[in-house]
Amino acid sequence: MADHNAEHKHGSMNIRDHEKTFAGFVRMSVWVAAISIGVLIFAALVNS
Repeated sequence: MADHNAEHKHGSMNIRDHEKTFAGFVRMSVWVAAISIGVLIFAALVNS
């Protein structure tokens, strides 16, 4: 279990890994959105 008696100083945590993970998530989301839009446009052009 966590040690509840430990002193925590606000703003002292290293968040570099969190920032890299979030940047990867945003990058992947943009790619998925772009590919989805591309597929929809392709499907609309082929179907017409």
